[in-house]
Amino acid sequence: MNEEALNLSIRKFLKAVGINSQREIEHAVSKAAAAGAITGTEIFPAKMTLDVAGLKVKVEFNGEISLQ
Repeated sequence: MNEEALNLSIRKFLKAVGINSQREIEHAVSKAAAAGAITGTEIFPAKMTLDVAGLKVKVEFNGEISLQ
């Protein structure tokens, strides 16, 4: 196993997840705001699930998205 290749692969995956997740959340907030469905002061509970079936890893991360 090449530790450096593993590290780079993990970082690349996490960067893609982070960037794409942020875009999705921003898009959803913009759409909800435009529709008048939110006021802009909400706090939304959020959950992210990491699933790597080949390694039998399934972990949930919980947090919140605050608009203010």
